[in-house]
Amino acid sequence: MKNFQEFLQAWPAERRAEGVADVTPANVLAVLDKDVLQPADFLTLLSPAAGECLEALARKAHDLTLRYFGRAVNIFTPLYISDVCTNQCRYCGFNAKNKQPRRHLSVDEAYAEARAIAEMGFQHILLLTGDAPKLSSPEYIASVARRIKPLFASVGVEVYSLTVEEYSLLAEAGVDSMTMFQETYNPELYAWLHPVGPKHDYGFRLNAPERAARAGMRSLGVGALLGLESFEQDAFGTGLHAWWLQRNFPGVDVSVSIPRICPHEGDFDVQHAVDDRHLVQYVTATRCFLPRAGITCSSRESAFMRDHLVPLGVTRVSAGVSTAVGGRATEDMHNPGQFEITDHRSLEEMSAALAANGYQAVIKDWEDPAAA
Repeated sequence: MKNFQEFLQAWPAERRAEGVADVTPANVLAVLDKDVLQPADFLTLLSPAAGECLEALARKAHDLTLRYFGRAVNIFTPLYISDVCTNQCRYCGFNAKNKQPRRHLSVDEAYAEARAIAEMGFQHILLLTGDAPKLSSPEYIASVARRIKPLFASVGVEVYSLTVEEYSLLAEAGVDSMTMFQETYNPELYAWLHPVGPKHDYGFRLNAPERAARAGMRSLGVGALLGLESFEQDAFGTGLHAWWLQRNFPGVDVSVSIPRICPHEGDFDVQHAVDDRHLVQYVTATRCFLPRAGITCSSRESAFMRDHLVPLGVTRVSAGVSTAVGGRATEDMHNPGQFEITDHRSLEEMSAALAANGYQAVIKDWEDPAAA
């Protein structure tokens, strides 16, 4: 089996650009009439011409979402356990060159934070760290996961790229899902964005989700950080990645995250800002291309935007979010967090908003058979 990096070589940037260049609205409507879409069809739905057909895209995406997910929306929250990082990613608040206070929780402190989150009613939690393997080692992350697992139905990770053996270590400790943002699927741009640190290795990060699948993770999430590269390029790369994972690991749940770059500590000039219409186009095109994939929309987006994206394909949202380390049950070091969030709603407020729009907030949709 080819890995995804090898498969992606069949879709170079030039081919992706050509795939959206001459598309007409008639081409878009023809794609929407199909029951099963191929990668070239997805490119058609990401084209400028498809932007003229948003109502048709929205209708198809809404119908598919109801067919495969009903009116259920899963809610989770992140727990940052360390913001110490050795990378110098140009767009990230955790950049090692930024001089804000840093914090690394002990296992006991992480448990205290997790317990406070569990008392809020959350059952799905996502652990996050900076990329500092000597401090936030796989063994450390596994120790935190093992300690907090009894509090939650599901523990996921969004950490630096690991080996199969390291993902297996986390799986054995109770971690059942992983999310990996490739940031951009342009290898040259990726190298410039990540000049220093272990994250500089484009291929090792790109192939991390399949290593996690081989290690026994039941759920994989992928995404690009929208705004780093042109819309069509990274939107297509993300959707293609999810499509490839579904075809090669059919027993694993695959989801797509849709983050737009947010203000953060440090300076970064966003060259390819994604406006609201393009975000809607991305969500609806992704739902049409990947009808069974989850779509995650984080608190980066406003309450208004998230409420309106749910009927168009979003099936998973965060609530009660803090992107800083500590502050719930342990000392708040006043660090600025990885980035600024826009939607500050609590679990109760998010659940009420979903109910008001005719949707059901799902707090728990999975239980570890071993734990049961």
